[in-house]
Amino acid sequence: MIQRKINRIGYALSLFIVIAISSAASAQLSYRKGAELEPGYEGWRENEDGTFSFIFGYMNENWEEQPDIPLGENNFFSPGDQDRGQPTHFLPRRNRFTFEVVVPADWGDRELVWTVTHNGETNRAYATLVTDYTIDNMVIASETGSLGAGTSSPESRSNIPPLVSIQGDTLNGTQARRVRVGEELLITTHVADDGLPKPRTSTSSQSATSVQERMMRPPRRTTVGKTNGLYLSWNKYRGPGNVNFDPPQVKVWEDTRTSANSPWGALWTPPPTPEDGMYEVTATFDAPGTYLLWARGDDGGLYHDQYVTVTVSP
Repeated sequence: MIQRKINRIGYALSLFIVIAISSAASAQLSYRKGAELEPGYEGWRENEDGTFSFIFGYMNENWEEQPDIPLGENNFFSPGDQDRGQPTHFLPRRNRFTFEVVVPADWGDRELVWTVTHNGETNRAYATLVTDYTIDNMVIASETGSLGAGTSSPESRSNIPPLVSIQGDTLNGTQARRVRVGEELLITTHVADDGLPKPRTSTSSQSATSVQERMMRPPRRTTVGKTNGLYLSWNKYRGPGNVNFDPPQVKVWEDTRTSANSPWGALWTPPPTPEDGMYEVTATFDAPGTYLLWARGDDGGLYHDQYVTVTVSP
């Protein structure tokens, strides 16, 4: 009788351990893949010619899944043209101020809606010229966390965005390249910056023990601050296959894990800046088709984007 009780206790304990492990595995998967993607309206600003720019970003709830959502019923704008320059490749987690849509000066009180469907969930972002959504450089720097807790120094107000210039010939006014599958494409980019804001490391102080503890935890859901420093990052914006960049690029998405190669990682330091401002990267493609690559220069407060179209043949 005693042995039977012991066996039952052992079975119950084993079952509890199995359930606990399964629950932990499910929790891990819940932030790795299978979650929804939410488009976001960041705000608007007026352009010098009287038109307006609606600025969008998104929140990919997944930490690893990077979906490709083609233009069409699962990724479109309305009213008017479905294609407004939105990405079809979505990086993990929070991506702020990803792209702009220019609307005419007489836009008025109309709405522009971006609809995205992923993993069975449909979400929309509604853009209007509501005064509360006005954006300027200080708002951008504040929203990305680069100003710290309420910091608004003269240095921050004087900062201007870096200037990103892709080197090489243009086709019809745009950067275009041709390459074969598996062949390395060298891209040279010049980045000029005013040196502001001054590099500032994360304000979080950690002992070696706390760092190890944090590296064992699941990724955090909130941004705790950004490390200032100039960097250039290349990513796939549209395209049918995978693109490998060498050297590995700084993450433009908010990866808050301690050792992440991201300004939001507590141990991140800005990469060395070339003396002549020239950055070189090679891109390799694993499938034929037309790709749009996106370059973002970020000084820790403000950013500048450029794009190059690549036609990849078999």
